[in-house]
Amino acid sequence: MKRIAIWAGTIVILLLAVAGMIWAVKNSNNTESGDLAVPVSASDQMKGNPESRVTLVEYSDFQCPACKSYYPIVEKLMDEYGSKIRFVYRHFPLPQHKNARPTAFAAEAAGRQGKFWEMVNEIFNHQDEWALLADPKDTLLSYADEIGLDKEKFLQDFDSNDVREKVEDDLQGGVRSRVRATPTFFLNGAAISNPRSYDEFKRAIDAAITQAP
Repeated sequence: MKRIAIWAGTIVILLLAVAGMIWAVKNSNNTESGDLAVPVSASDQMKGNPESRVTLVEYSDFQCPACKSYYPIVEKLMDEYGSKIRFVYRHFPLPQHKNARPTAFAAEAAGRQGKFWEMVNEIFNHQDEWALLADPKDTLLSYADEIGLDKEKFLQDFDSNDVREKVEDDLQGGVRSRVRATPTFFLNGAAISNPRSYDEFKRAIDAAITQAP
């Protein structure tokens, strides 16, 4: 009986070891919590100083009320620090926001004509107009007209696979970076708690600038 118990214990230990190895392999591509999984690249929507060593990345959802609240704060930061930092906007449309994806498509379609940030401004500033629409496409087309886009090209890009793939790539990058909610900010690759005020955001940026090599 004693020998059977020893063998049984050995088998359990081996099974646990194998299970641990399988888990490690499956999770080997995951980052540590708080790390930005996808480095900033030329495919990102970016503004500010492209050569800066201080990078602020935001994962955002256009239909998210909190993201709308942070939008003017980020804009004010860029007015003050635009020559010192670079800001990257990435899409993270939440499943409960049915119009988050169409608005992300609209922003990317506008970006194909060099007016991503102008469309972002229209979308956030008029969130109440489109958030609950059954289909926001006509409203988004009116924004495209307002900012001077070629509307035919805008519609083609809006429906294109390239635009949809860009939004999906951003979303999956956010999943890999352990993004759980919007907005989520990463400063120089590390997740930060959402600052509660402009001054708190400024302090974080100032510290990053001071620490930058």
